Amino acid sequence: MARTATAASAPRAPGLLRAALLLLLLVAACRQTAAAPVASELRCLCLENLDRIHPKYIQSVKVTSPGPYCDKTEVIASLKNGQKVCLNPASPLVKMILDKLLKK
Repeated sequence: MARTATAASAPRAPGLLRAALLLLLLVAACRQTAAAPVASELRCLCLENLDRIHPKYIQSVKVTSPGPYCDKTEVIASLKNGQKVCLNPASPLVKMILDKLLKK
């Protein structure tokens, strides 16, 4: 009797293992795509730009020059709350913020 119970559960084990592996792969793929909004993609990183933001929220600023994958200058600000936002490099307020940071 023990053999029949083992034989009956044996076909389920590979199916269950296959389903678990598929779920693990899906979770890993979703986590990687969700965590890479400002990664090394082969396109412009900034799709939308903010014209103004209060300087007290900015922790650091990264300016990316035009290159082979993006023909625009991009200004990416890391905020104190951990978010990253794109700023409009042509905005007078953003230019003033960049001047103040460069003088420090």
